[in-house]
Parts: sequence; C-alpha cells; structure tokens
Amino acid sequence: MNTVVTIGRQYGSAGREIGEKVASYFGIKFYDKDLLTRAAKESGFCEEMLANHDERPTNSFLYNLVMDSYSFGYNTSHFMDMPISQKVFLAQFDTIKKIAQEGPCVIVGRCADYALSDFENSIHLFIYADEEARIKRISEKYDMTPSKAKDAIIKKDKQRQSYYNYYSSKKWGRADSYDLCINSNILGVDGTVKLITQYIQDFETRRKENG
Repeated sequence: MNTVVTIGRQYGSAGREIGEKVASYFGIKFYDKDLLTRAAKESGFCEEMLANHDERPTNSFLYNLVMDSYSFGYNTSHFMDMPISQKVFLAQFDTIKKIAQEGPCVIVGRCADYALSDFENSIHLFIYADEEARIKRISEKYDMTPSKAKDAIIKKDKQRQSYYNYYSSKKWGRADSYDLCINSNILGVDGTVKLITQYIQDFETRRKENG
C-alpha cells in the first residue's frame, strides 16, 4: 500500500468514520484534527489558533496573494501582512504535503486533495449522504433534536464549502473536483469502506502496470 487518500465529506455522512476504517484496513496513519497538532508544532502557531480557523471560511484577502506568498515562503512581507486565517491555511497546507511525503495515509478535509493535486500516488474521495440519514446520525451522535441537527448540518457544510471554494480552485462536493464521490447511505459505512479499499487496490495495481 503506497497511496495517500484524501476524503472530503458532508457533515453527518460518516466520512470521518469511513476514513478511519480505511486507514485501519491498510494499517496506515489517519489524520483529522491531529493534523492541527502537528501543523501547530511545525509552524509555531498555538494549536488553539489553528483550531479556531479550522475549515472556516474567510472573506479577507485574495486567493492569488495567498498562493504567491506560499510560493515565496513565509518570510516575505506578503506573509507578514497576511491575515491570521491565511497563515493558518498555509501552515496546514505545508503539513499536509509533508505528511503525504512520509508515506501512505488517509487525510480528512482541509483541502488536502488540493494540497496534493500534484501527487500521483493520491486518490481524492468525497463522501455524502441523504439529508434524512445525516440528520438521524447527528441527532443520535450529539443527542440533538432533528431540527437542531439539521441546522448544524447546514451550518457546517456551508463553512466547509466556503473554505474549500475560497482556498482551492475547485468546487466543494462537485463530482469533477474528486476521483470518486460516494453516497454512504447506499452501502452503509462498512460497505462503503469495502468499496473504497477495493478502489484503492485496483488503483495501485493499475499504477504498477503503467510503470
């Protein structure tokens, strides 16, 4: 197993749980919020600051300026003047690339697919589910009423969408932004994991055949 798997997900679609099970199946590392811990350590930001800006949209500054600053490194005047949200994004972006260079793993969210778009050994997935199933899942998981769960889903997905669309050149949740989009409702969590592991194994076989 030599593949880096990134997973974008709708809130309540079980994307995180599916990602954990895929990582466990292959015996590889799984990164979600612990990515923030590592990004904090490597960038010098405090973890709380990273958590506060985690997958949250920003309305300030231009995307191009962020990318310019990234290509010139952290010590440019651009970077010094940059809003904290951009600095946090760049710290995560950097950490995601380092993690992917270290070996196979599963990374959830945080524009990881965009950060690794040049990595030939990466597969980018998006997990979604029917609204009804997501409401049920969030209601049960966090002991919420269905209407509160629905509000939480709308809010969280809006945040993730704005963040992704702002920082990447693609559209969150749109099929052509990913290699494979799966409705976790159809096969359930374990069935979806089985489908993904098969997909990864076939991907690796094909890469070997193509040299």
